[in-house]
Amino acid sequence: MKKIALLGSTGSIGTQTLDVVRNQGDIQVTAMVAGSNIALLEKQIREFHPSIAAVWDEKKALELKAKVADLPVKVVSGMDGLLEAATEKEAQIVVIAVVGMIGIRPTIAAMEAGKDIALANKETLVTAGHIIMPLAEKLGVKILPVDSEHSAIFQSLQGNKMNSIHKILLTASGGPFRGKKREELTGIQVEDALKHPNWEMGQKITIDSSTMVNKGLEVIEAKWLFDVSVDQIQVVVQPQSIIHSMVEYEDGAVIAQLGTPDMKLPIQYALYYPERRYLPGDRLDFSTLSQITFEKPDMETFYGLKLAYEAGRKGGSLPTVFNAANERAVAMFLGRQIAYLEIPEIISACMENHKNIADPTVEEILKTERETYEFIKNRW
Repeated sequence: MKKIALLGSTGSIGTQTLDVVRNQGDIQVTAMVAGSNIALLEKQIREFHPSIAAVWDEKKALELKAKVADLPVKVVSGMDGLLEAATEKEAQIVVIAVVGMIGIRPTIAAMEAGKDIALANKETLVTAGHIIMPLAEKLGVKILPVDSEHSAIFQSLQGNKMNSIHKILLTASGGPFRGKKREELTGIQVEDALKHPNWEMGQKITIDSSTMVNKGLEVIEAKWLFDVSVDQIQVVVQPQSIIHSMVEYEDGAVIAQLGTPDMKLPIQYALYYPERRYLPGDRLDFSTLSQITFEKPDMETFYGLKLAYEAGRKGGSLPTVFNAANERAVAMFLGRQIAYLEIPEIISACMENHKNIADPTVEEILKTERETYEFIKNRW
């Protein structure tokens, strides 16, 4: 019986991870973490019987404690609660599916406790990849990518040496505004940006996909996961979301991973790696597949992607600024406080304002995040 801790159990990746657990029947969830959705978390606790349940919000944790008083589950809260769940002694794999930089400390704690990491949290590597990847190597733990594109790259690398990579071809759907020019995006509303053509995801990542900032975050993440330079990563728009990413090797061969747009595949691959298991669901039917097309990304209209390349090249604390500025700008857009086109403008202004720290500690990363939020608050 495989045992996992699931951080972010009520979100999109968390609920799909639990679908995999149900389908397979041989995984035990020993710890669960949620932000504030205790109604769903209570249902999950009653179904999966974790020994620890953590809630970020302390007040909500007290509510949950009362609701599950009839069950032998320890309810904890805040960062201490996250760390306790991440280091739960029985878990072999910790799924990091919480959103935001809140994932950094639990990831490090889980690694130090000897756990393998199934990583669905982009921010951890974007901001602290220079800390996480050397630590994983030192401790002998695996970082298994859950993001569909990074999982595709990981799968395309199996049986090959990392040093034979010529470049990574990171695919993007192009989002709901593919083909549009900047002037056509004036007046875009929240509802428009939340209509992704292919994937069902949480609100924040759906907005990020529409601005292509999500792809920028993935570029920086891929740099750390696969030990390549940012300039070895080429973003290719593949609107049908059939090819999930590709690796071009030194000899010119290109190996790709294809499949339907279903997050349960990369989740299951990470949980059972290197084993492959049957996964119920749709399959690609090449006899009915009319075309697979490719386009260059428009980095002038979607210049959040260009800013990501800049942050990735310069490194240091600048990717933290890129990430934090986007996080706050997206929250403001979802709250209808700013216009859609102000998202990349805010990111750019924050990056210009920042004095880069070459090799930031976790404390300096978190301080940079706070300073970025403060800069936005004072200016917008």
